[in-house]
Amino acid sequence: MLRGAALSAATPLLPGTLPTAAAAPVAAAVRRGDAGAGAATFRWLGTAGWRIDVAGRTVLFDPYVTRFPTGLFTGAFDPATRLCTDEAAVRKRVGRPELVLVSHSHWDHLADVPYIAASTGARVVGTETTYHLLVALGVDPARISVVKGGEVLDFDGIVVEVVASLHSRNKQHSYFAPGRLAGPPPARPETIGDLPEGDTLAYQVTVGDDGPSAFLMGASDFGERAARGLRPDLAMVAVPTSTSTHRYVPRLLAALGDPGVVVPVHWDDFERPLDLPPRTDPSADLDAFAALVRRESPATRVVVPDYRTLYGADMRPVS
Repeated sequence: MLRGAALSAATPLLPGTLPTAAAAPVAAAVRRGDAGAGAATFRWLGTAGWRIDVAGRTVLFDPYVTRFPTGLFTGAFDPATRLCTDEAAVRKRVGRPELVLVSHSHWDHLADVPYIAASTGARVVGTETTYHLLVALGVDPARISVVKGGEVLDFDGIVVEVVASLHSRNKQHSYFAPGRLAGPPPARPETIGDLPEGDTLAYQVTVGDDGPSAFLMGASDFGERAARGLRPDLAMVAVPTSTSTHRYVPRLLAALGDPGVVVPVHWDDFERPLDLPPRTDPSADLDAFAALVRRESPATRVVVPDYRTLYGADMRPVS
């Protein structure tokens, strides 16, 4: 994720297809922009993170709430920054999740997950690297499900499709802390530099019988063949900070079948507290991204999210 020279505002990849008869009318309603299309609500947790609630059940994706300073946004990035969790801030935002989906293992996606898993008993879904890091950080291995991409998992009516993805690239066509773990790390991770990317996943989540389906990315790159045919109602799309990935937006929208709603994510300064209004990462051109989505897919509605707003299944604010 280093902006510019190392990580390029972290963003992962995409999942697979989940067509169901029950989802079809919801897809049509969401594409029309009808309010009340389904019972799900969505809250942006900043960065790539989301909280999804439906029928008293909570699913989290890449929940990074603590947002501690690393120097990334001041030009003094320090890979030796120590990991920490603001437990009160996390409790305020995440509720009692039963499921935590992790795209990849960089700190701005994983750092709060050990506390969330330990304090709520939630099941965590992620890569083998995520598994080894979480176990080293004290998470019960029995509460972690390792996935690679291609799995379609039914969590008692919440269906999660996993798709192998890719991490975003900076202007040098590289990114911060690459690598994966095939076994336990040599020591307990203490710093952000101790958390390698470990491959990247995307997820398509369908919540309940009446949907909607939401495509969740953690980084601004993807596997075009893996994403093709997903056709989500909502697509939470990571904003790139470079042009290293060829025709990223047009290829992604075409692969996803021109979603009814696109929600840009991972464009914010993720070291700024969630109680404050979002501030754009200077290296992310949010306006240009939104304009490109509208040009490539004129029927798609672009919704720029705010931390302080609760959204319905059609991504319109809930009063």
